[in-house]
Amino acid sequence: MKHYLTSLALGAAAFVAATPAAALTVEDYCDIPTATPAGIKEMRRMADGTTYSAISDDGRRIEIFSYASGRKTGTLFDLDKVKGEVKIDSFDGYEISANGKKILLWNDKTQIYRHSFTAEYYVYDIMRSTLSRVSSGGKQRGAVISHDGRMVAYTRGNNVFISNLEYGTDRAITEDGEPNRIIYGVPDWGYEEEFGVLNTIHWSGDDQTLVFMKFDESKVPTYSFDAYRGYCDADPLGDPYPEQYRYKYPLAGYPNSVVGVLSYDLNNRTTKQLDLPIGESDYIPSIAFDGKGEQVMVMILNRDQNILRLFRVNPASTVSRLLLTEKSKAWLSTYAYQMVDYGENTFTIGSDRSGWRHLYEYDYNGTLKRQITKGDFNVTADYGANPKTGVRYVQTTSRGAINRNVASVDRQGNLRLLHDTDGWESASFSGDYSCYVRTYSSGTVPPQYTLWNTSGKKISDLELNKEYAAKYASAPKMEFMKVTNAAGEEMDAYIIRPVDFDASREYPLMMYQYNGPESQEVKNMWRMEGIFYIASQGYVVAAVDGRGTGNRSRAWCDAVYKQLGKYETADQIAGARHFGMLPYIDSERMACFGWSYGGYMTLMELTAANTPFKAGVSMAPVTDWRFYDSIYTERYMLTPQQNKAGYDSASALDRTEALGGHLLIMSGTSDDNVHFYNTLKYTSKLTSEGRLFDMMAYTAFEHSLRMCNARVQLFRKVVDFLNTRLK
Repeated sequence: MKHYLTSLALGAAAFVAATPAAALTVEDYCDIPTATPAGIKEMRRMADGTTYSAISDDGRRIEIFSYASGRKTGTLFDLDKVKGEVKIDSFDGYEISANGKKILLWNDKTQIYRHSFTAEYYVYDIMRSTLSRVSSGGKQRGAVISHDGRMVAYTRGNNVFISNLEYGTDRAITEDGEPNRIIYGVPDWGYEEEFGVLNTIHWSGDDQTLVFMKFDESKVPTYSFDAYRGYCDADPLGDPYPEQYRYKYPLAGYPNSVVGVLSYDLNNRTTKQLDLPIGESDYIPSIAFDGKGEQVMVMILNRDQNILRLFRVNPASTVSRLLLTEKSKAWLSTYAYQMVDYGENTFTIGSDRSGWRHLYEYDYNGTLKRQITKGDFNVTADYGANPKTGVRYVQTTSRGAINRNVASVDRQGNLRLLHDTDGWESASFSGDYSCYVRTYSSGTVPPQYTLWNTSGKKISDLELNKEYAAKYASAPKMEFMKVTNAAGEEMDAYIIRPVDFDASREYPLMMYQYNGPESQEVKNMWRMEGIFYIASQGYVVAAVDGRGTGNRSRAWCDAVYKQLGKYETADQIAGARHFGMLPYIDSERMACFGWSYGGYMTLMELTAANTPFKAGVSMAPVTDWRFYDSIYTERYMLTPQQNKAGYDSASALDRTEALGGHLLIMSGTSDDNVHFYNTLKYTSKLTSEGRLFDMMAYTAFEHSLRMCNARVQLFRKVVDFLNTRLK
């Protein structure tokens, strides 16, 4: 019996091009700059609550705009009008001091990991139009300007420094920082990658106390790999002799950094360690000052990541007080507890305790005041509350997991969508919450940026991407639907048909996936990437979000706990079999493709006993969870010592003898995230078993292959492989 798919209606109509668009090329689909729609300038809310700052189109000025009109009202900084001896030719980013009198600027960035960098930092005095260099002792990392703009704290050589611009002093307040041993202020690799922590340096409200974290990674094993130089790499290191890239990377079950929190008193120049009940294996995923800037709020998470404790600490006495404890039968989601907002008298924090992610309000004694949001949906962003009315603004999945809608919540808990339509919506609010910039897209509508007031009136259109929409009018489009898995549960899905689709023909199918815990592939938002190129070449592309994926209920996520790969593989295969029964799909020519966790899924699916796939593409895969980092892996699997059976059954490496389809496996040789070793170990085992496979190595490329035109070449290779293997 055939199973047919029920299509979900989209909330907004697709653009229709006024004139025929030129034929799209592989670059139009796969090249990141080419395929990226126009955006608007990054907006920084100003202290007055009614204006925002943004960098000018030519990158030489910081300009001020009105939220109410969207019009430019002034210029805050201009490279061409700097006075004095210190001048710069460009800047990469900026931060305005809380009092609005100084601007921290930086340029000459050197990338460290995915997000972190060192740079040259400067402070601009708005009244005097002069620049001061933060330090002449070498590049700095994680610089933070004080509220009054007089000082900048930063890290260099793994030590924390304070530069006092008024007195011209620049001195270290820690001295034993050392690469690959002790880090102060900025995070280690794991915290940056898996907790999203980029900096732990914080000024108190009166700028008299500095708090920061210490990472002792001396017991963390050192990971190393050869850094080969590719033709795309301008860095001469590693040619002709490869350089050794060495850094601290804790694999699952190995020692992590031992962490603590320190406070520095600027008046008496003393440093103290905050008195916290933290063990050597615990994490501190977040520190911040409370809403008054007086007490330090510290989260402590156990290594199993299922117990979170929030403490309020006096930085002078170092005495801590436990405010709340959050527990889970599986893992605690970073998306929940990192959605925290410390107000003056109360704070809000996200929690999945009800089975869905909602916001809860506490006072600083740890007393729960109220549950702010309720219902069978998740809150996915908290935009804060209007201080006068108490109305809070959030982003939710109230119209289904594939959609995002911005909503207001009054003091009684009544939720109202600002725009009751399907699609993907986010907002940036003015400080007084009278206006907001709305970003909207859908599977058929490229991003639109419009300015609204919170009474429901549109003020102006900022960017509608009409030319971009016309260009891609001929591109394949996503259609959303539901598919049933083997357990009879509905999964969100999409399908992308070729432009010249003919229902009387049979097409090969390519299933695309990620499917990691709490991830989401099926989203009603605009995308233009390589999978659309694959569809344009005569393939039907489809995806399903199976058990474990995000923004459904916690029960849906928790199904994969301690057994990664099991239910995800079953659900992907169930999805493929559903699609394979459609009259226009050739069930004998089906393939799967994934990147990172999705690459792991490809290996699991090709070795499943009931696999329907004739071929698969695995890009940058984890091949055994013992080879991946501790924070991510143990969140879902615990340690290998605690869960040996789970790791054994989840290992793609242990399933190579069952490989039945054709495999293309690819990886970057300089991937500091999912190491190239994963691919080498897997292909070595295939070789020892005498199995044939296709392989590509991207010399000197990292995990996401964003350098040069690598993605264009990658998707050309994927299509070539599918054309060859799905004959």
